Amino acid sequence: MTLGPESSLRYEPIAVSAESTVVAEYVAEPTASEAYQSEAQIEQELVRLLESQAYEYLPITSEAQLVANLRQQLEVLNRFVFSDAEWQRFFTERVAGANDGIVEKTVRIQEDHVQLLTRDDGTSKNVLLIDKQQIHNNRLQVVNQYEVEREGGARYANRYDVTVLVNGLPMVHIELKRRGVDLREAFNQIDRYQRDSFWAGSGLFEYVQLFVISNGTLTKYYSNTTRRQHLAEEKKTGKSRKTSHSFEFTSWWADANNTPITDLPAFAKTFFAKHALLNILTRYCVLTADRMLLVMRPYQIVAAERMLQRIEISTNYRQLGSVAAGGYVWHTTGSGKTLTSFKAAQLASKLPTVDKVLFVVDRKDLDYQTMREYDRFEKGAANSNTSTAVLKKQLEDPGARIIITTIQKLSTFIGANRGHAIYDGHVVIIFDECHRSQFGDMHSAITKAFGRYNLFGFTGTPIFAANSGSGGNPQLKTTEQAFGDKLHTYTIVDAISDKNVLPFRIDYVNTVKVGTVVDKQVSSIDTERALLDPLRVGPIVAYALEHFDQKTRRSYHYTHAGTRLRGFNALFATASIEAARVYYNHFQLQQKDLPSDRRLKVGLIYSYGANDAVEDGALDEEGFDTGGLTLDARTFLEDAIQDYNGMFGTSFDTSADRFQNYYKDLSLRLKNRELDLAIVVNMFLTGFDATTLNTLFVDKNLRAHGLIQAYSRTNRILNSVKTYGNIVSFRDLEDETNDALALFGNKDAAGVVLLKPYAEYYSDYAEKVTELLARYPLGAPIVGEQAQKDFIALFGAILRLLNILTSFDDFAGHEILTDRQSQDYRSVYLDLYADFRKVGEADKESITDDIVFEIELIKQVEIGVDYILLLVQKHRDEFGNGDDKEIRAEISRAVDASPTLRNKKDLIEDFVDSLSVDGEVDDDWRAFIAGRREAELGSLIEEEGLRPDETRAFIETAFRDGAITASGTAITRVLPPVSRFAVDGGHAEKKQRVLEKLGVFFDRFFGLSQ
Repeated sequence: MTLGPESSLRYEPIAVSAESTVVAEYVAEPTASEAYQSEAQIEQELVRLLESQAYEYLPITSEAQLVANLRQQLEVLNRFVFSDAEWQRFFTERVAGANDGIVEKTVRIQEDHVQLLTRDDGTSKNVLLIDKQQIHNNRLQVVNQYEVEREGGARYANRYDVTVLVNGLPMVHIELKRRGVDLREAFNQIDRYQRDSFWAGSGLFEYVQLFVISNGTLTKYYSNTTRRQHLAEEKKTGKSRKTSHSFEFTSWWADANNTPITDLPAFAKTFFAKHALLNILTRYCVLTADRMLLVMRPYQIVAAERMLQRIEISTNYRQLGSVAAGGYVWHTTGSGKTLTSFKAAQLASKLPTVDKVLFVVDRKDLDYQTMREYDRFEKGAANSNTSTAVLKKQLEDPGARIIITTIQKLSTFIGANRGHAIYDGHVVIIFDECHRSQFGDMHSAITKAFGRYNLFGFTGTPIFAANSGSGGNPQLKTTEQAFGDKLHTYTIVDAISDKNVLPFRIDYVNTVKVGTVVDKQVSSIDTERALLDPLRVGPIVAYALEHFDQKTRRSYHYTHAGTRLRGFNALFATASIEAARVYYNHFQLQQKDLPSDRRLKVGLIYSYGANDAVEDGALDEEGFDTGGLTLDARTFLEDAIQDYNGMFGTSFDTSADRFQNYYKDLSLRLKNRELDLAIVVNMFLTGFDATTLNTLFVDKNLRAHGLIQAYSRTNRILNSVKTYGNIVSFRDLEDETNDALALFGNKDAAGVVLLKPYAEYYSDYAEKVTELLARYPLGAPIVGEQAQKDFIALFGAILRLLNILTSFDDFAGHEILTDRQSQDYRSVYLDLYADFRKVGEADKESITDDIVFEIELIKQVEIGVDYILLLVQKHRDEFGNGDDKEIRAEISRAVDASPTLRNKKDLIEDFVDSLSVDGEVDDDWRAFIAGRREAELGSLIEEEGLRPDETRAFIETAFRDGAITASGTAITRVLPPVSRFAVDGGHAEKKQRVLEKLGVFFDRFFGLSQ
């Protein structure tokens, strides 16, 4: 029986794969033991679990043993025995590589895993480092407590927890901490290994592709790139907290339902299942064109595998050319759909039955962005095209396996090439952002032309019955009707819970003071005209300018792509081209009298779109067709582009090619945070990714998928400074926002994504501050331990509320406590903190167990050294004689209220006393601190009889690493020779006393003019 593409028969296989990389559903096993687990016990349990999964345990601890095992494993894998000379050559030239580092070794595993051996007889032989075709030919081994000695060239001796060897090469390293320890400590430990010892000896540990960190309770994984980039940026900035490749870029493992698998035993049974780990290493890592290794997240792997399974099943069961052969992937905006689609396309293109993979986008700017991303993932893997003629040539070229094109070009090709041979080939067609224009005539034309196709769609915002429009083809109303089954889901709630995207914080700013302009009896044009009244637009622009620095966090610095940046940037979404022009004018007018360095760099972009509003809530697509603009609109855009040229020294205009280049340049300047604000209509509100963008100002009606798409421009993860996506809405979109979140998350989405209304927080704050002022008036002592505990709990709650309230614009000017009161209460709080900590240190039965101090929240608002120095400069400029009592009192209060400056108070006061009338305060401060630091360290060295050079080196390392290292041999080298049995307590007591004194010294001087 022959079945055509429209066959009505549907096959449901009983099983599709015995070895899915991600487990379908993980059911947690009951905990076997409730007993305390040390780090050593956690390590032993992990090794035992790996052994139970066919990992061979190797009791090796030295490089000589590691190299000997590597030789043996490669001989087994390649069914070949090296002569000693051959092995020496191969190891030296093809494995160790004297000048090779992480990048070269990663390339070797990911791209050049077949290495050439020159044999003793002069012939050549291919040697596999890893078998990517038959993954179970690879052998997995596990080692623990591997030692690296300083004698081997390491900066410091280190002992690694657990390492997985693949064919003898270290490819996965696991760093463990005991339960209850912050997971970041394991992350930082790996950073130290990279600095100190991974490169030592033959550098085999630079072959590690993946890192796993765990404290038993929580377990995460990440690629070697995250570590390498984090270290590189830390080296440039001298800081480790605000880089773009820090702890935020580690990933959870999960099952196919997106349930995180965090407990180490569960993680070991799933992630470290032999087929799963080898699949991740050989199939689900992507080495980008700029040599960055990306490892896919579980939901990305599930989606790619389900697409591949669907291709295989539909081919075997003759379903090609039907909806049953395809499906759609619902992964929320910002979760990495491009990487998922690339990997799916790449793997599909290698299937023997597949002739072509077409990746179809529906707009030129997406074409440009996607092409850059695909090119980044693998240079030359994808072919873009500038015309239908080029597309035709690529479709006829057997070497062009993956082709990126727009839906418009593909439709044009179909119209001009009836009966082309490609229609009979097996073609996998992947649509990016399939919630948009694939539901019209072009979709039908494509599916009718191709006979043997798999049709897949990716979307962060599917069209369901609830948000489908009333027009169009009734057979193509929803994403499922157009593309088939939903293959996998990863909602916005999943992504925010996993911290793969940021939550939104939304401010609704009322701009219509009397009555409402939104009336069903008033036409939409009249409504929009009323909303563009200068009496409304002017205050909106003033509001945006006034709050711009706060919203984009311009008081914070961070490093991005090697550049030191201050804060983030924003988009301003307007309802129409006319609105965009009005807003641009107002921004220009309100900034014209500002000095150039205080003006926001504002750009404007729009082009011809068929409609300003789209019925089903989507954002209408703007192409690059400026020819369709009215003369007035195009002239205005031309003038705005000339303003842009003046800012950046460019030469763009509205002609076709130059306008496309203007779009690309503006796009890059947004990504690099060179442009502060872009005023748009629909452009950049879909498909545009800029991690430096954190704010969207909205004066535009949005709903459903259009709303989520626009909001999602702001919530890409960048670093620890960027904590949420800011939405400032000048229209009442609250109901639309809640509806969209309910539709594209789940019924509880609004509670996960959004903060509660401002009024609820403020009411709670006012009540607690009233209680604080009544029960604990300033100046009156807080008598009794219970009263002190109550004060700590109450003020801690106020601090938590303040942390939330300060992110609301409404709070400005409504603080109940004055700045002076806030500082004084913080001083009392910190005094109690110091007292309770001392009691805890003296008495191991600490009474602080039931007290939670919110010291981190105080640190967020504390006054830093820079502010103190500004006060000093102001004081000297105005008074010159150092006798002003008010400035001195203000400095003292600020210091007392700061947890990091309290132990530096005498330094600051002595510095103020030492000031001369002239000179630079910053320079004087650095010189003063350098002198005091050396004097106090000298006294400490003399007092404890420490070795001077070793002590200074130890302290410099501490300042570099941001912490005193109590373990290892470094502290031993600082100490003088001491008998372990001396009368005064000997070596251990001496070491502890010195560590405490060095710790006090470190805390006192760390952060002061490094």
